[in-house]
Amino acid sequence: MTAFWAIIRRDLSLGLRQGGGLAQALGFILAVLVLVPIAIGPDQQALQRLAPGIMWLTLLLAVLLSADRIYSQDFEDGSLDVLATTTVPLEAVTLAKTIAHWLSVSLPLAVMTPVLGLLLNIAAADLGLAIASMLIGSLALSMLASIGGAIAAGLRRGGLLISLIVLPLYVPVLIFGVSAIAGRVGPSGVGSSLLLLTGITLMSCVIAPWASAAALRVYLR
Repeated sequence: MTAFWAIIRRDLSLGLRQGGGLAQALGFILAVLVLVPIAIGPDQQALQRLAPGIMWLTLLLAVLLSADRIYSQDFEDGSLDVLATTTVPLEAVTLAKTIAHWLSVSLPLAVMTPVLGLLLNIAAADLGLAIASMLIGSLALSMLASIGGAIAAGLRRGGLLISLIVLPLYVPVLIFGVSAIAGRVGPSGVGSSLLLLTGITLMSCVIAPWASAAALRVYLR
Protein backbone atom coordinates (compact mmCIF):
# COMPACT_ATOMS: atom_id res chain seq x y z
CA MET A 1 0.00 0.00 0.00
CA THR A 2 2.94 2.31 0.72
CA ALA A 3 4.28 1.71 -2.80
CA PHE A 4 0.84 2.51 -4.25
CA TRP A 5 0.76 5.94 -2.61
CA ALA A 6 4.42 6.47 -3.53
CA ILE A 7 3.54 6.10 -7.23
CA ILE A 8 0.74 8.64 -6.85
CA ARG A 9 3.04 11.11 -5.09
CA ARG A 10 5.74 10.56 -7.71
CA ASP A 11 3.38 11.26 -10.63
CA LEU A 12 1.90 14.30 -8.89
CA SER A 13 5.34 15.77 -8.22
CA LEU A 14 6.46 15.08 -11.81
CA GLY A 15 3.28 16.69 -13.12
CA LEU A 16 3.82 19.81 -11.02
CA ARG A 17 7.51 19.98 -11.91
CA GLN A 18 7.05 19.52 -15.66
CA GLY A 19 3.77 21.44 -15.94
CA GLY A 20 2.08 21.90 -19.29
CA GLY A 21 -0.74 19.35 -19.03
CA LEU A 22 -3.11 21.28 -16.79
CA ALA A 23 -2.14 24.67 -18.22
CA GLN A 24 -2.70 23.47 -21.79
CA ALA A 25 -6.07 21.91 -20.94
CA LEU A 26 -7.20 24.98 -18.99
CA GLY A 27 -6.15 27.26 -21.84
CA PHE A 28 -8.19 25.12 -24.24
CA ILE A 29 -11.28 25.31 -21.98
CA LEU A 30 -10.95 29.06 -21.57
CA ALA A 31 -10.54 29.61 -25.31
CA VAL A 32 -13.62 27.53 -26.15
CA LEU A 33 -15.83 29.07 -23.48
CA VAL A 34 -14.84 32.57 -24.59
CA LEU A 35 -15.24 31.95 -28.32
CA VAL A 36 -18.53 29.97 -28.23
CA PRO A 37 -20.68 32.91 -26.99
CA ILE A 38 -19.18 35.06 -29.74
CA ALA A 39 -20.02 32.40 -32.34
CA ILE A 40 -23.60 31.84 -31.11
CA GLY A 41 -24.41 35.53 -30.86
CA PRO A 42 -26.46 37.63 -28.44
CA ASP A 43 -29.24 35.06 -27.87
CA GLN A 44 -28.77 34.48 -24.13
CA GLN A 45 -31.57 31.92 -23.85
CA ALA A 46 -30.06 29.73 -26.58
CA LEU A 47 -26.65 30.03 -24.91
CA GLN A 48 -28.10 29.02 -21.53
CA ARG A 49 -29.82 26.02 -23.14
CA LEU A 50 -26.59 24.85 -24.77
CA ALA A 51 -24.33 25.59 -21.78
CA PRO A 52 -24.38 22.09 -20.14
CA GLY A 53 -23.50 20.33 -23.39
CA ILE A 54 -20.78 22.83 -24.29
CA MET A 55 -19.19 22.61 -20.83
CA TRP A 56 -19.16 18.83 -20.77
CA LEU A 57 -17.81 18.54 -24.32
CA THR A 58 -15.08 21.05 -23.52
CA LEU A 59 -14.09 19.20 -20.34
CA LEU A 60 -14.06 15.88 -22.20
CA LEU A 61 -11.76 17.15 -24.96
CA ALA A 62 -9.49 18.95 -22.47
CA VAL A 63 -8.94 15.74 -20.47
CA LEU A 64 -8.29 13.88 -23.71
CA LEU A 65 -5.48 16.31 -24.55
CA SER A 66 -3.43 15.00 -21.63
CA ALA A 67 -4.26 11.29 -21.99
CA ASP A 68 -0.96 10.43 -23.67
CA ARG A 69 0.96 11.80 -20.65
CA ILE A 70 -0.28 9.03 -18.36
CA TYR A 71 2.10 6.33 -19.66
CA SER A 72 4.12 7.57 -22.65
CA GLN A 73 6.90 9.34 -20.74
CA ASP A 74 7.37 6.44 -18.31
CA PHE A 75 7.48 4.02 -21.23
CA GLU A 76 10.09 6.07 -23.07
CA ASP A 77 12.47 6.53 -20.12
CA GLY A 78 12.14 2.93 -18.89
CA SER A 79 10.34 3.78 -15.63
CA LEU A 80 7.42 1.56 -16.62
CA ASP A 81 9.71 -1.48 -16.91
CA VAL A 82 11.00 -0.83 -13.40
CA LEU A 83 7.47 -0.43 -12.00
CA ALA A 84 6.40 -3.66 -13.69
CA THR A 85 9.17 -5.62 -11.92
CA THR A 86 8.24 -4.45 -8.41
CA THR A 87 6.02 -6.36 -6.00
CA VAL A 88 3.15 -4.00 -6.82
CA PRO A 89 0.74 -5.59 -9.35
CA LEU A 90 0.64 -3.80 -12.70
CA GLU A 91 -3.10 -3.22 -12.20
CA ALA A 92 -2.32 -1.28 -9.01
CA VAL A 93 0.35 0.70 -10.88
CA THR A 94 -2.12 1.72 -13.60
CA LEU A 95 -4.72 2.62 -10.97
CA ALA A 96 -2.21 4.78 -9.08
CA LYS A 97 -1.08 6.58 -12.25
CA THR A 98 -4.69 7.18 -13.29
CA ILE A 99 -5.58 8.59 -9.87
CA ALA A 100 -2.58 10.91 -10.13
CA HIS A 101 -3.81 12.07 -13.56
CA TRP A 102 -7.27 12.68 -12.11
CA LEU A 103 -5.92 14.67 -9.16
CA SER A 104 -3.53 16.76 -11.26
CA VAL A 105 -5.63 17.37 -14.40
CA SER A 106 -9.23 16.14 -14.45
CA LEU A 107 -10.26 17.19 -10.93
CA PRO A 108 -9.03 20.82 -11.20
CA LEU A 109 -10.65 21.12 -14.62
CA ALA A 110 -13.93 19.70 -13.26
CA VAL A 111 -13.97 22.41 -10.58
CA MET A 112 -12.98 25.28 -12.87
CA THR A 113 -15.12 24.44 -15.92
CA PRO A 114 -18.52 25.21 -14.28
CA VAL A 115 -17.12 28.46 -12.89
CA LEU A 116 -15.91 29.43 -16.36
CA GLY A 117 -19.33 28.23 -17.57
CA LEU A 118 -20.72 31.50 -16.22
CA LEU A 119 -19.42 32.93 -19.50
CA LEU A 120 -22.08 30.75 -21.15
CA ASN A 121 -24.83 32.28 -19.00
CA ILE A 122 -25.45 28.99 -17.19
CA ALA A 123 -28.34 29.23 -14.74
CA ALA A 124 -27.20 29.79 -11.16
CA ALA A 125 -29.50 26.97 -10.02
CA ASP A 126 -27.64 24.55 -12.31
CA LEU A 127 -24.16 25.51 -11.13
CA GLY A 128 -24.18 23.14 -8.14
CA LEU A 129 -25.36 20.21 -10.26
CA ALA A 130 -22.75 21.06 -12.89
CA ILE A 131 -19.93 20.93 -10.33
CA ALA A 132 -21.26 17.70 -8.76
CA SER A 133 -21.69 15.89 -12.08
CA MET A 134 -18.28 16.98 -13.36
CA LEU A 135 -16.53 15.97 -10.13
CA ILE A 136 -18.04 12.49 -10.42
CA GLY A 137 -17.66 12.17 -14.19
CA SER A 138 -14.10 13.49 -14.29
CA LEU A 139 -12.87 10.32 -12.58
CA ALA A 140 -14.52 8.23 -15.32
CA LEU A 141 -12.87 10.45 -17.95
CA SER A 142 -9.43 9.80 -16.46
CA MET A 143 -10.07 6.05 -16.13
CA LEU A 144 -11.18 5.73 -19.75
CA ALA A 145 -8.31 7.95 -20.92
CA SER A 146 -5.98 5.54 -19.12
CA ILE A 147 -7.13 2.71 -21.38
CA GLY A 148 -6.41 4.70 -24.54
CA GLY A 149 -3.10 5.94 -23.14
CA ALA A 150 -2.00 2.39 -22.31
CA ILE A 151 -2.89 1.06 -25.76
CA ALA A 152 -0.92 3.84 -27.47
CA ALA A 153 1.93 4.03 -24.92
CA GLY A 154 4.55 2.49 -27.19
CA LEU A 155 3.45 4.23 -30.38
CA ARG A 156 4.88 7.45 -31.75
CA ARG A 157 2.30 10.19 -32.13
CA GLY A 158 -0.41 7.99 -30.65
CA GLY A 159 -2.66 10.94 -29.84
CA LEU A 160 -4.98 10.29 -32.78
CA LEU A 161 -5.28 6.60 -31.86
CA ILE A 162 -6.13 7.53 -28.27
CA SER A 163 -8.90 9.81 -29.53
CA LEU A 164 -10.35 7.08 -31.77
CA ILE A 165 -10.33 4.60 -28.88
CA VAL A 166 -11.54 6.81 -26.06
CA LEU A 167 -14.13 9.09 -27.70
CA PRO A 168 -16.73 6.30 -28.19
CA LEU A 169 -16.24 5.30 -24.53
CA TYR A 170 -16.88 8.89 -23.48
CA VAL A 171 -20.36 8.98 -25.07
CA PRO A 172 -22.29 7.53 -22.06
CA VAL A 173 -20.42 9.86 -19.68
CA LEU A 174 -21.28 12.82 -21.90
CA ILE A 175 -24.96 11.86 -22.20
CA PHE A 176 -25.59 11.33 -18.49
CA GLY A 177 -23.32 14.21 -17.47
CA VAL A 178 -25.34 16.68 -19.55
CA SER A 179 -28.64 15.09 -18.41
CA ALA A 180 -27.58 15.40 -14.77
CA ILE A 181 -27.30 19.17 -15.19
CA ALA A 182 -30.34 19.72 -17.40
CA GLY A 183 -32.58 17.04 -15.84
CA ARG A 184 -34.82 17.30 -12.83
CA VAL A 185 -33.79 16.28 -9.36
CA GLY A 186 -35.90 13.60 -7.69
CA PRO A 187 -37.40 13.55 -4.19
CA SER A 188 -34.16 12.22 -2.70
CA GLY A 189 -32.29 15.26 -3.97
CA VAL A 190 -30.32 13.21 -6.51
CA GLY A 191 -31.31 12.91 -10.16
CA SER A 192 -31.43 9.54 -11.91
CA SER A 193 -28.89 10.75 -14.48
CA LEU A 194 -26.45 11.61 -11.68
CA LEU A 195 -26.90 8.12 -10.20
CA LEU A 196 -26.28 6.53 -13.60
CA LEU A 197 -23.21 8.71 -14.06
CA THR A 198 -21.95 7.53 -10.66
CA GLY A 199 -22.54 3.92 -11.75
CA ILE A 200 -20.53 4.46 -14.94
CA THR A 201 -17.71 5.99 -12.91
CA LEU A 202 -17.61 3.06 -10.48
CA MET A 203 -17.67 0.58 -13.37
CA SER A 204 -14.81 2.37 -15.11
CA CYS A 205 -12.79 2.28 -11.86
CA VAL A 206 -13.14 -1.51 -11.86
CA ILE A 207 -12.52 -2.18 -15.57
CA ALA A 208 -9.92 0.47 -16.52
CA PRO A 209 -6.97 -0.72 -14.35
CA TRP A 210 -7.28 -4.27 -15.68
CA ALA A 211 -7.68 -3.16 -19.31
CA SER A 212 -4.77 -0.71 -19.04
CA ALA A 213 -2.50 -3.31 -17.42
CA ALA A 214 -3.36 -5.84 -20.15
CA ALA A 215 -2.47 -3.32 -22.86
CA LEU A 216 0.83 -2.39 -21.17
CA ARG A 217 1.86 -6.05 -20.82
CA VAL A 218 1.86 -6.30 -24.62
CA TYR A 219 4.62 -3.67 -24.78
CA LEU A 220 6.52 -5.01 -21.78
CA ARG A 221 6.96 -8.54 -23.13
